[in-house]
Amino acid sequence: MSEYGEFSRVYDLFMDDIPYEDWCEKIVEILKEQGIHDGLVCELGCGTGTMTELLTEAGYDMTGIDRSESMLQEALIKRDESGHAILYLCQDIREFELYGTMRAFVAVCDTMNYLLTREELLTVFKLVNNYLDPEGVFIFDMKTRHFYKDVLGERTEADNEEEASYIWENYFDEETDLNEYALTIFERLENGLFEKSEEFHQQRAYDTEIIKTLAKEAGMIFLKVMDESGKEPDENSERLIYLLREKGKKKDNE
Repeated sequence: MSEYGEFSRVYDLFMDDIPYEDWCEKIVEILKEQGIHDGLVCELGCGTGTMTELLTEAGYDMTGIDRSESMLQEALIKRDESGHAILYLCQDIREFELYGTMRAFVAVCDTMNYLLTREELLTVFKLVNNYLDPEGVFIFDMKTRHFYKDVLGERTEADNEEEASYIWENYFDEETDLNEYALTIFERLENGLFEKSEEFHQQRAYDTEIIKTLAKEAGMIFLKVMDESGKEPDENSERLIYLLREKGKKKDNE
């Protein structure tokens, strides 16, 4: 079973309830608070490019990175339709390479939860810090342990649309904080028959203290963490937004 293979074609269909516009508004608000009103911004784990497109419309010069060719194919279709000048790179975020530095990096929709070890998180933090402009920022969200344990838990969900259907079987291991889910997808073909495919996904929950520690090890400054509404997180928070800042480079005028 692959990860974001066949599911890419129907991803937007089943994820139409994700509040991308609200998330984009919050990201832009944070960017502007940090003095970043325009310029080069890179999205890690950009998927089908929905957020990349929205941030482009907000005035940023976007680059999107994702390791799934099929997800990027969907992103390219959106780019062709919008006419936006977005650069998409098919790379693993644990070892990405860019042509220069960025004013900011963003990662949404639990992209960072797909990093299953502290070592992988640290590697990405170091890469981001390396490719950020002096005092550039990294904004990313992560699902919480509460979400995986108490909201998802050991549940089976299903959705049925005219073009496709899916069955989502979820399991959360409280000892390892590892969340696993298996997707079975049925996609309608032109002849009216359905094609079945399967995917297996793993994500991990991380405490904020771990994020703080790894950010420091990567040479970054931990600025703040908030819930989706921008408030102080509590035990019922399902998704947290983190803000880190580049440290170590000197500005041109210094």
